[in-house]
Amino acid sequence: MAKVLAVNISSKKGEIKHPIKEGYFRENHGLEGDAHAGNWHRQVSLLGKESIDKMKALGIEGLCTGKFAENITTEGIELYKLPIGTKLKIGETIMEVTQIGKECHAGCQIRNIVGDCIMPREGIFTKVLKSGYVRDGDEIEILQE
Repeated sequence: MAKVLAVNISSKKGEIKHPIKEGYFRENHGLEGDAHAGNWHRQVSLLGKESIDKMKALGIEGLCTGKFAENITTEGIELYKLPIGTKLKIGETIMEVTQIGKECHAGCQIRNIVGDCIMPREGIFTKVLKSGYVRDGDEIEILQE
């Protein structure tokens, strides 16, 4: 079963996010209070624990949820293999995959700290189709691929 390990937030772009108990994800906006939220195609970022573990295997210490600036840390789903347009039920929300990976911006705090970033290769981005809360432990269900 795929599930949410953590919900993470930051007030500025390019910063490591910190975990919160629950987050409200608003339709056509993203996570309330997060710097990346807005009416665009990358409202919410997701990264799997499996991807973070690949970085840990390289000997990089101190990696945990939010270190790669992801809003939702997942477990049990290969996010980067989902086709664009896939709809996901995450907690109370419904989200649509809009982008796989991204180009890291020049001042990426994560790359500067750890020397590499898995987000450009294995992170995904979604837009929120149905508002609701997402909490640690919530199930992730693929509705459509």
